[in-house]
Amino acid sequence: MTILSVNNLEVVYDDVVLVLRGLSLEVPDGSIVALLGANGAGKTTLLRAVTGLLGVHRGKITKGSVQVAGRDLTAADPAEVVRHGVGQVMEGRRIFAEMSVEENLKAGAHSRKRAEYRESLGRVFDLFPVLAQRRRATAGYLSGGEQQMLAIGRALMARPRLLLLDEPSLGLAPKLVEQVREIVVQINEQGTSVLLVEQNAVMALSIAGYGYVMEVGKVVRDGPAEELLADEDIREFYLGAAAETGSRSFAEVKSYRRKKRWSA
Repeated sequence: MTILSVNNLEVVYDDVVLVLRGLSLEVPDGSIVALLGANGAGKTTLLRAVTGLLGVHRGKITKGSVQVAGRDLTAADPAEVVRHGVGQVMEGRRIFAEMSVEENLKAGAHSRKRAEYRESLGRVFDLFPVLAQRRRATAGYLSGGEQQMLAIGRALMARPRLLLLDEPSLGLAPKLVEQVREIVVQINEQGTSVLLVEQNAVMALSIAGYGYVMEVGKVVRDGPAEELLADEDIREFYLGAAAETGSRSFAEVKSYRRKKRWSA
């Protein structure tokens, strides 16, 4: 079964700027799928299209469809998307800084019954013991890693079938990135499918079953994660060649590598 199916999606902002250009991808139920791409590739726009948040940013879907567990949610509003089992952790955490840890978590479970809230809270505290220890602390005083844990925990409070993670390792020290990696695996093992949007290709592909590479609003490469992780073009783009050559696209790095081989 496919939990998320995006088919030939086109998205325009302000009726002028075409950002997604016929993008298609799938997330099988129970899987982790990695979505890679440089800044400006359109990754966040895709997430907005899935979660119904495009209208807030003056964007709209002009072609294609978004389906969750076989249900067409192309024109759904954010509340309807959440009701159908989609949770999101946005880039930059977006916690409620002046509220306590527990108040943040309660906000994530606003649509759940009291018994479900207690069950979800217990699950989050099991995943993140530090949040249980600091449940009454003001969220804005948590460390960066703890705030990321809180953002993930808040999304899990709604008990999503599909979790969308937008750059969860951004700005974190290597040790904390490893913790986030392990947490994503745990969440998946507990039955939640994950679409992991990342620039940290090694971290994302090391735990994903399948991966997509995005560039200028479309998928330019996809395949099993282990194959993408072994691909020299992808490794050079994400691990140094882009910085070395000033390249801004995966295609430019591929061209650079071909020229190096021809001149060798």
